[in-house]
Amino acid sequence: MAAAEGAVAMTFSNILILGAGGMLGHDLAAVFPGARLCGHKDLDITDEAAVKAYILDAKPDLVINAAAYTDVDGCEDDPGRAFAVNGDAPGYIAAACHEVGARLIHYSTDYVFDGSKTEYVESDEPRPINVYGASKLLGEQNIAREMDNYLIIRTSWLFGRHGKNFVETIRHLSRTNETIRVVTDQVGKPTYTMDLARKTAEIAECPPGIYHVTNDGVCSWYEFARAFAPNVVPCSSDEFPRKAKRPAYSVLVNTKTSPLRHWKEALEEYLNTTVNVP
Repeated sequence: MAAAEGAVAMTFSNILILGAGGMLGHDLAAVFPGARLCGHKDLDITDEAAVKAYILDAKPDLVINAAAYTDVDGCEDDPGRAFAVNGDAPGYIAAACHEVGARLIHYSTDYVFDGSKTEYVESDEPRPINVYGASKLLGEQNIAREMDNYLIIRTSWLFGRHGKNFVETIRHLSRTNETIRVVTDQVGKPTYTMDLARKTAEIAECPPGIYHVTNDGVCSWYEFARAFAPNVVPCSSDEFPRKAKRPAYSVLVNTKTSPLRHWKEALEEYLNTTVNVP
């Protein structure tokens, strides 16, 4: 089912990537080489009038929104920013897309679920337990209210070459500490941003709706860390308190498209390409 990286460019002649300066945005730019790239310095997506003017001027036929406020604990400290960026802004983007007749691809999160089930399919009812998840759910709802021609891709535990992520954080701590505590009672699916970007090219051609896209394989944060750091030790969430409550299980099940490769294989590629990165 996988599409070549250039296949979408043949169908969509004018692609706009929002959030192009972020970790996922960098990889999307590589997968969609002819796209117009827009970062936060180019457009404040929380400014409704500016969003409308920018998209009406660009006249894209496909908009990929990778812009988000992803600091989960930071969202608890600043819910106003979280709901503006993750909740209201996607609605502004969707309204503008609808006006120009563009298809919208938007990324959401496993944290729209409460973790009371061991796994979640696309049709399961969201019940977020933190501000980040609630703000992302509002974004989904606002998009669905404004347009029909949308693709919402829920994903989880992103790591990539162009931004701060769990892998690099643990690798740094591993070099500077005798041991590092990592929680073993939060379970999900790590996802490599380049694999997600490539899959986005395929899903761009799919029917509208919600899609779950992660690398294959389920693990805890501790098991994930053990794959690349030898000196991690397990702990519980109670032993490692954070501002935002995290779901115990946020395993997304993809029922609509072909699966991605296992996260261990993706991690090996990532480590091979970042081995010399400080």
